[in-house]
Amino acid sequence: MPRWTRALTAPFRRFGEVAKRAITSLPWSAGGPSTVTVSTANAVSLVPVFGAVRLIADNVSSLPLQLFRRDGSSREPISFVPALFWAPDAFGDLVTWLHKCVVSMALRGNAYGLITQRDPLGFPTMIEWLNPDDVWVDEYNPVKPVYYWQGREVDRSLIVHIPWVVMPGRVVGLSPVAAFAHTIGAGLAVTEYGRSWFRNGGTPPAVLKNGSKAINPDEAEEISDRLSSRIRARKPLVIGSDWDFTALSVSPEESQFVESMRLNATQIAVIYGVPPEKVGGESGGSLTYSTVELNSLDLVNTTLRPWLVRLESTFSRLMPGREYVRFNIDAMMRTSTLDRYNAHGMSLAQGWRNRDEVRALENLSPLPPGQGGDIYGALPAAPAPPAATAENQED
Repeated sequence: MPRWTRALTAPFRRFGEVAKRAITSLPWSAGGPSTVTVSTANAVSLVPVFGAVRLIADNVSSLPLQLFRRDGSSREPISFVPALFWAPDAFGDLVTWLHKCVVSMALRGNAYGLITQRDPLGFPTMIEWLNPDDVWVDEYNPVKPVYYWQGREVDRSLIVHIPWVVMPGRVVGLSPVAAFAHTIGAGLAVTEYGRSWFRNGGTPPAVLKNGSKAINPDEAEEISDRLSSRIRARKPLVIGSDWDFTALSVSPEESQFVESMRLNATQIAVIYGVPPEKVGGESGGSLTYSTVELNSLDLVNTTLRPWLVRLESTFSRLMPGREYVRFNIDAMMRTSTLDRYNAHGMSLAQGWRNRDEVRALENLSPLPPGQGGDIYGALPAAPAPPAATAENQED
């Protein structure tokens, strides 16, 4: 081979050499850049991503929606349920419908709804959430974006678009899976690495050594099989002279599996704004809450409120006139029976709830007419019984 050819091929010849590693080394697949391709399908297979998306979607979709009407500076609750929130799509109920919307926003940064039915006044009564993979938006003119579904242009008036995080001058929200592909890919790589470790057996489980006799490969295999069978059978192990049995183990902390996965879970929790400890991460401080109610309040304020406001703003624009919608966050506040009854007593005494409204919160029917169920504030005192007279005493 000419000298110049050997010089060109020298850097590549080392790839054909046989790799040599000690028996205590990490799995042979370790090292080098990760080949994990991050997509929505495999991103959701990562436990912290699935946990964060599930936490947000489950809590948002389980909150009741309430309809109100603006009347000057006051608002009036409406017991009527709009058709959009009674049967929002062809196959699902409101909980499933909301869940699809939030999952789409959390994984792809956008929820695209196709209006499939309207009432006589033109307001939507059915909206089908589309797969974001099937939607493309021409953002050349951000004031008048053009929507395409499965390659066909769709009238913008038929699309309900709810983005998550939007950059100025853009219409489409950032996709968390695409924007943080390196972070999610690192978690997938750590998971695959750990699976490879246990599948390939990074280190043998034990070493059986004979100090006085040389063992050939066939004898070593037979001894290994016998030893394994005794261990599986949970029978006593008898070792003669000159044998030394040493069990080997690799701590997950020493191999950095657990620490790497915890760090990745914490980073993913920061992306979604969820408490790290709820998705397998580690909280950065020692602040704890002593009651379930305070934990729920912290989750609402730090995680759920931005999602709720985005959905409320979009759904309110779909309502007629001065009507708008709000999620009932109080449904998440799980308090003790004593605290709940004390709160009811304060609301009755201060006159901002009547007895029928309090009974409704406790899933009780209204009081019969004439018993003060619809009266705000303290009920008038009952008349005192007539005073006893001498004639009454004689009778």
